[in-house]
Amino acid sequence: MSAVVTKVLKPGDTIGILGGGQLGRMLAMSAARLGLRCQVFSPDPDSPAFDVVQNATCAEYADVEALELFASDCDVITYEFENVPAATAMILDARRPVLPAQAILQTTQDRLAEKDFVTSLGIGTAGYAGVANAGELHAAVKKIGLPAVIKTRRFGYDGKGQAIIREGDDLDQVWKDLGTNSAILEAFVPFEREVSVIAARGADGHVECFEVTENEHRDHILKFSYAPAHISDALAAKAREIAEKIGTALGYVGVFAVELFVVPGPKDAIDGATLVVNEIAPRVHNSGHWTLDGASVSQFEQHIRAIAGWPLAKPVRHGQVTMINLIGDDILDYGKWLTVPGATVHLYGKGAPKPGRKMGHVVEVKPAT
Repeated sequence: MSAVVTKVLKPGDTIGILGGGQLGRMLAMSAARLGLRCQVFSPDPDSPAFDVVQNATCAEYADVEALELFASDCDVITYEFENVPAATAMILDARRPVLPAQAILQTTQDRLAEKDFVTSLGIGTAGYAGVANAGELHAAVKKIGLPAVIKTRRFGYDGKGQAIIREGDDLDQVWKDLGTNSAILEAFVPFEREVSVIAARGADGHVECFEVTENEHRDHILKFSYAPAHISDALAAKAREIAEKIGTALGYVGVFAVELFVVPGPKDAIDGATLVVNEIAPRVHNSGHWTLDGASVSQFEQHIRAIAGWPLAKPVRHGQVTMINLIGDDILDYGKWLTVPGATVHLYGKGAPKPGRKMGHVVEVKPAT
């Protein structure tokens, strides 16, 4: 695919960010260090990203007048979450460059379209089937087997909008509880570990990948990330190759994440394991937060560089890095991390802690052994 032509920003230019959560906040902070301004658009008046920018727009994503005024103040527009309404992206794209491109959202917002895209590249995924009603769910289970995971095709994250189906479960009730007419059934993958690749692709087609990260979840929410992952160099190289192939095929500009399962076997596997793509995230990603303090360039700066048309940096990891998410009441103990050598505390400035809510994170760097 040919390189994307985009405007090259200069210090003092303005980047618009759709979404005001912690990812938008950290993007804006990284842009400021490079002399670039940011304006945040979010419907939530308590958006933590509002605290770190001079100009913000608090309006609904369907507010055409507000979107037009927002676009007029920006040189390029990006987003911190992938569920940007299609109409919003279209309105903005008609006025300013939107990166990553709107067409990419059409693939990555829909789990079925995303799986079809990945398999079209010859990259492995779990077995899957689209499901639109209870009858199709019965047929999909016969085809794929159990256990399996049923997911809504759109708008799911951190375990929301999905359920594991096991032998003996009432499929009709499972379908009713899911509350959708658009789902995907995925075969359960007996994985050894979960890893991710954070990659950046510039408008010139150049790709830089951070080291493969190993991830641990608690209650379907990322709790720990470790860099580097405990996999062989050959398998890590393959993971980066997969990410680069995906980014190139999408014509992507910016940072994205590819989540993968490491699965034992078969005989022709790399060092006894194969890689299966789970999901693509078309944005900066929670599993890349370790790069803020554990690498010479963060995923957030790398994204800003890409959409600004600037050269990408070559990431250099500083040591053995662990990222710990502060979820819910974990935030109340932030003080204990302030005295830990090699630990850096990031608090998102959100309100009261709630179960499952990401309130901050800690990056702990230890010298490489």
